[in-house]
Amino acid sequence: MTPPVAWQIGPLLPWLDLLSVAVFAATGAVAATRAGQTLVTAMFFALITGVGGGTLRDLLIDAPVFWVHDRVVAGICIGAALTVWLTPERWWQGKLFAWLDAVGLAAYAVFGAAKSMGFGIPPVPAAVLGIVNACAGGIIRDMLANEPSILMRPELYVTAAALAAATYVTLHQFDTPSFAAAIIATFAGFGLRGAALHWRIALPAYRGKR
Repeated sequence: MTPPVAWQIGPLLPWLDLLSVAVFAATGAVAATRAGQTLVTAMFFALITGVGGGTLRDLLIDAPVFWVHDRVVAGICIGAALTVWLTPERWWQGKLFAWLDAVGLAAYAVFGAAKSMGFGIPPVPAAVLGIVNACAGGIIRDMLANEPSILMRPELYVTAAALAAATYVTLHQFDTPSFAAAIIATFAGFGLRGAALHWRIALPAYRGKR
C-alpha cells in the first residue's frame, strides 16, 4: 500500500534534494581525486556519498530505496564525478563549495525528516532520520577515503543538520503548512552552518573531570 504523500512538501524542496545529492556526490568525487584514484573510483565515491544517507533512511523506514526507482539520481552522481574530474582542482577548494554543501546539508536533513514522517515515523525518530539522511553519506565517504570523519569536525556540522530536521518536525507538529515549514527549517540549518563557517563556531569539547 502506498503511504500518504504528506511528506511531499511543495515544489522547491525536491529540487533542493537533487541539489543535495549532486553536492554530496561531488564531495565524494573530490575525496577520490585527492587520493589520486581513477575515474571509476571517483564515480563510485560520488554515488556512495550522494545516495548513502537517503538509502539508509529508506531502508530504516521500509520505503523503496529512492535512487533505485529514480531514473536521474544515479546519473546526477556520475555527472558530478565527471564534472569534478574534468574541471580545475582549484574550483573545489574555495568557500563556494562549502556554502553549497551547507545548503545541501540543511535541505537533505529537512527532506529526510519530512519523508520519514510521511511514512508514519514518530516525530523524534523522524528528526533523527533527517540527521542520518544528511550526514551518513559523508561518514561513508570519509571511511572509504580514510579521512577524519565529519562527526569529528570541531565546527558545527551535524548540529546544523539536527537544527534543520528538528525545526521542520516541530513546525509540522504545530500544523504549519509543509512548504512553509520546509523553507523555515532549511534556512535555520543553513544559517547555523553558515555562521559556523564564517565565525568558526564550535561546541565546547569534553575536557575530562577536574
